Amino acid sequence: MAKSEDSVTSTIITKIEAIRNANPDNLMARHFDADYFRNLDDQNQKRLLAVIATGIENSDSQMGAYAMQNDDYELFAPMLDPMIRDYHGISEDKPIKQAHDWQPDGSTSDLTTIDAGLEEGSMRVRVARNVSGFPLAGAMSRSQRVELENLLINAFKTLINEPGFGGKYLSLTPDNPYEIGAVEYNQRVSDHQMFKDMSVDRYLSVAGISSDWPWGRGMYISEDEGFLVWVGEEDQLRIMAMQRGGDLAGLFERLEIGIHRLEAMLPPFAHSPKYGYLTSCPTNLGAGMRASLHVPLPKLTNGGSDMERVKRAAREFSLAVRGAGGEHSDAGGDGLVDISPSARLGVTEAQIMQSLFNGTAALWALEKQA
Repeated sequence: MAKSEDSVTSTIITKIEAIRNANPDNLMARHFDADYFRNLDDQNQKRLLAVIATGIENSDSQMGAYAMQNDDYELFAPMLDPMIRDYHGISEDKPIKQAHDWQPDGSTSDLTTIDAGLEEGSMRVRVARNVSGFPLAGAMSRSQRVELENLLINAFKTLINEPGFGGKYLSLTPDNPYEIGAVEYNQRVSDHQMFKDMSVDRYLSVAGISSDWPWGRGMYISEDEGFLVWVGEEDQLRIMAMQRGGDLAGLFERLEIGIHRLEAMLPPFAHSPKYGYLTSCPTNLGAGMRASLHVPLPKLTNGGSDMERVKRAAREFSLAVRGAGGEHSDAGGDGLVDISPSARLGVTEAQIMQSLFNGTAALWALEKQA
């Protein structure tokens, strides 16, 4: 009998094939190649199973995979590359190559040129980063999580003295000198500053990403609360800038400067010429960026009661729409929604910014016509 045709392997293959039939949107199951899996040696079969475990145990997953090591994307390219192309809309005849460019092309990016009423809009842009020399979040041990947090705390001690970025670090790690209590933590979550308890997320739990909660987790926040760094979430760092107003270029510039400040104090961020910044979830590869804007669209959402119309319209402009309360939330009573460019991989940071501006202008025009 062939090495890989034991009962365990057969059970796994049968289970994934059943998921493919029942949940065709699960990209892991859609692109799983049983022959490829059978031909892997025992060690690499085990490694790949760790990568796709969340898609097996959570059949309703969209991607169904989280990388565990920085070299997973290269090692398991025959499995992961088709999934990545499918999600990011990159055809097989087009090479994947990630460039980086933060400089606007000269086109306007001031939201008030669309409508003066957008001057008070809430904007946020964040990037995912992981530090070379450590496994990705799903494969980290508790000691590695704490070691990385301490490395970052030393960097934050320097960042505190940087004009425009000075602030404080808030740790969730028990007995850490910067540990905060439950009351402050819950308030920060309520204020949409701190990330929620990851241990209750079934997707992250199966992937090992929420293991050892809350050790190695925390947040750096600037004094004006407009520059934040999440530590130990789905990726080791989520670096973000947020503000109210219409100046998209100013927001992106602050984030870029903050990233460069941190880069100078840390080991290199994990990066690939093909996939850009390496992230736990393949959905965040490339620029590793999500740029979003809260916009009231009461007509397109029927007073906040129906998201389907605005979602369909947004797809025409390569935008994703969700409720202002985050993923899986509904629009607010005033039709407030969160819009963001869908593209992450193969587009530059400046292109993402311009896509957000152009898409906002298009949706705003539809709202006025509705």
